[in-house]
Amino acid sequence: MADEPKKTTTPPSAGSAVPIPVPVFSGLAVSTHVATRRTITGSYPVPGARTAISGEHIKPTIAEALRETADAVQEAVRELTGQTRVDSRAPVAILTPTAAQIRQADQMVHAQNQAAAQAASSEKVGPAMAGSMLGSPLGSPLGSLPGSAPASQPSGGAPTSGSAGAGTTQGGPPAGSIPPSARPADLVTFKLDGKEVTVKKGTNVLEACLQHGTDVSYFCYHAGLSAPAVCRQCLVEVVGQPKLVPSCFTPAADKMEVVTTSERVRLARQQMLEFTLLNHPVDCPICDKAGECTLQKMFMDWDGTASRIEFEKVHKPKSVDLGPTIVLDAERCILCTRCIRVCDEVAGQHQLEMAWRGDREILVVAPGQVLDNPYSLNTVDVCPVGALTSKDFRFRMRVWELYTVNSVCPGCATGCNIEIHHAQGEVWRLVPRENPEVNKFWMCDEGRFTYKEVRQSRVAGARFGQGRGLPGQIASVEKAVTYAAERLQRVRAAGGTVGLVFSAQAQNEGLYALLRTAELLAGTGTQVVRYLSGRAPRPERQDKILRSADVNPNTLGARLLAGRDARDFATLRADLAAGTLKALWFVGEDVALDEAALPGFLLLLDKLELVIVQAVHATPLTQRAQVLLPAGSWAEVDGTFTNNKGLVQRLRRSVAPAGDARPHQEIVALLAQKAGLTAGQGWQGTPRQAFLHMRAAFNADVPPDAVATSPLRGFIQAEWGREAPPLQLRFAHSRG
Repeated sequence: MADEPKKTTTPPSAGSAVPIPVPVFSGLAVSTHVATRRTITGSYPVPGARTAISGEHIKPTIAEALRETADAVQEAVRELTGQTRVDSRAPVAILTPTAAQIRQADQMVHAQNQAAAQAASSEKVGPAMAGSMLGSPLGSPLGSLPGSAPASQPSGGAPTSGSAGAGTTQGGPPAGSIPPSARPADLVTFKLDGKEVTVKKGTNVLEACLQHGTDVSYFCYHAGLSAPAVCRQCLVEVVGQPKLVPSCFTPAADKMEVVTTSERVRLARQQMLEFTLLNHPVDCPICDKAGECTLQKMFMDWDGTASRIEFEKVHKPKSVDLGPTIVLDAERCILCTRCIRVCDEVAGQHQLEMAWRGDREILVVAPGQVLDNPYSLNTVDVCPVGALTSKDFRFRMRVWELYTVNSVCPGCATGCNIEIHHAQGEVWRLVPRENPEVNKFWMCDEGRFTYKEVRQSRVAGARFGQGRGLPGQIASVEKAVTYAAERLQRVRAAGGTVGLVFSAQAQNEGLYALLRTAELLAGTGTQVVRYLSGRAPRPERQDKILRSADVNPNTLGARLLAGRDARDFATLRADLAAGTLKALWFVGEDVALDEAALPGFLLLLDKLELVIVQAVHATPLTQRAQVLLPAGSWAEVDGTFTNNKGLVQRLRRSVAPAGDARPHQEIVALLAQKAGLTAGQGWQGTPRQAFLHMRAAFNADVPPDAVATSPLRGFIQAEWGREAPPLQLRFAHSRG
C-alpha cells in the first residue's frame, strides 16, 4: 500500500551496496516532474524516481546536507533513495533520519572517499586533481551553490575525516597526524572531535584541547598547579566510557576518541554552570573581578539563560580579613581550591583550607595560620571569581579601564615577567606574566608593590650648583648638561681622574652608553676608573622559589658592561678617602651602604671638583650632587635588564616620565656630545638603537663557536621585539 513505509532501500550506486533504511511517510504528494527545493543554503533540483544517482553524487550530499537544517536533511535522504518525487507546490513533511541512518551514511561516504583516494594515488594523480575528485564531483547539486562550503567539508570550516581538506594527499595519512612507525616514543595520537592530534605523553586531555584550539570550560584547573578535578566543568565524552570524564584529570592516550562538542557534553557544562551559580551572588556591578571573571565569561559562552532560582540563596561571611593583603568574600567563592594549592605547592605553606561541607562549605585560614606568605597575592590572580581581592587594589579602579604593557619586575635579580596595568598616567597594579624560564606563573608580593616607587620621591627636574647639600639652581636638562660638560672638560684638562659609577638599578642601554663614554674619555688620555653600585643585598629575603637576596634588577648586566676591571663600592670609598679622584659621575642614585656608613661617604664627596648624579629618586646622594639630572624610572622607559641567569629581558614604557625625566642612555649620550667626545654614533640615538648597537658590538667581540659559553650570550641572543601599543584589558582577555 502507498501508506505503508518502506523498510529498506538500496541506493542505485555502482560504488556502494550499503543498504540505508529510510522511512518514507505518507501524505507526500507525488508528481512526474523534477521539483526544486529551497533550503537555507539555496535552491537546488531534487531528482525524480527515474533519475540515476551515482556514488559520487551521494558523497557531497550526505557530507553537506546532513549537517544543515532538518529541511536539508529531508532532501538529502530523498536524493539518496531516489524513490520519492517532490511536488514543489505541495506541503512537505519533515523527515528526521535516525542515528543509525546517519552513521551508515557516513560510513559509506568514508569508504567511497578512501577508494577514490587510493585510485588517485595509484594513478599518480596530483594533489589538485585528487582534491577535485574527492571534494567536488561533477553534477553535485550543492557544489554549484554560491557561498556554500565545499561539498566534502562542513559549513563550520573543519574538514571531515577522509576529505581532501583534512590533509589527505594521494591516500596518505591526515596532515595533523604522525604515522606510528615514525612517531617518537614520548608522543601519543588520539582523535579529538574526529580529528587526529598528537601531543606529548603525559598531557591531559584538557591541555591537549587547549593546545589545538578546542574550547573547553574549566574552573579548578591551572597549568601551574595540580589538577584535583573538583569543579566538573571540563567534562568531555570519551568513546567507550559510559560516563563523562573530567578532561583535566584524564591523560591523553593512543587511539582514544574524545568528543567535546556533543549535545551531551554541552548539557553537562550548562548544568554544572547552573549548579555553580546556585548560591553565587549576582553582585557583578560592585565586584572587583568584574570584567576579568572566568565565571562571567563561561556563563556567556556556554549558558546565557535566565536563572530558574526563585528561593533564598545560602548566605556566607562577607569581607573576611585573611591576612595583611587579602580580603575574602565567601559568598562568591566557588570552592575550586586553586588558592589552597597555591599556598601548598608554590609558597610551601599550608595556610588555607576548606571547612564544613555541602552548600555550607567555606574557605578559611588553617588553624593557627594567617595568609601572610611572601606569595599570598598569587591566590588573587588564580581566583576565577571575585572571592579573593587585594586590599591594595580593592575598589580603586575598574579593570576594563586599565591598559596592559609587558615588562619586567625591578624588585630583585630574578627578573619576573610582569604586566603593568596602568590608566590615567598612573600605574595601578603589577601582575605576573607567564614565562617558564624565569617565574612560570608567579611573582612575590614585594615585587607587586614596586610600582609605588614610580611616583614617590621623584627627581623631576635638573639643577646645578655647589653641591655639598646646598640648594642648586633649577634649570633645563640641556642647560644642566652643558654646565656638567664644561666642568668635566676642566677636570680633563687638569689631568684629573674621572670615576664612572655603573648602577645595577639602571638599564643596560644607559650603562652601555656609559661604557662607550668611558672608552672615549680614555681615548683622549683621561684617566678613567669604573665602579659598581646598587642597593645593598638583603639575605633575609632569599628563598628557593623566586626571591633573591640581590634586590637590584640588573646586577649581572652592570657587571658585564662595567668590565672585568670594574671596582666595587668599598674600593670607591677607599679611593675617595685617598683623594685619587677629581670627578665622579653616577648613573643611578643608589649606593651599597648602610645608614651608619652613608654620612661619612657623603662627606668624602664634598672634596671632589665635580659630582654628576643621574637620579630617578631623591636620596641623600642627590643632595650632594653638583649637577643633578632627572632620569626615567623602569616603568617610564624602553630598555632591558639582565637577570641573575643571564637572560636579557625587555622593559616597555607604560606611563610618561615625571617632569623632565629622560632615559639614562639619552642623558649620557647628550653629555658625551656636549663634552665634545662624539656625536652621531648609533648608541646615541634611541634606547632601541643603543640596544642594537650593543648587541652588534658583542657579536663582533665573541666568536660564533664561543657564544654558548660566553657570559655575554644573553646580549648576543636577545631580541628587542616588536613594538606593541598598550592594550586595553577589555580586549586583552589575559586575566581571570
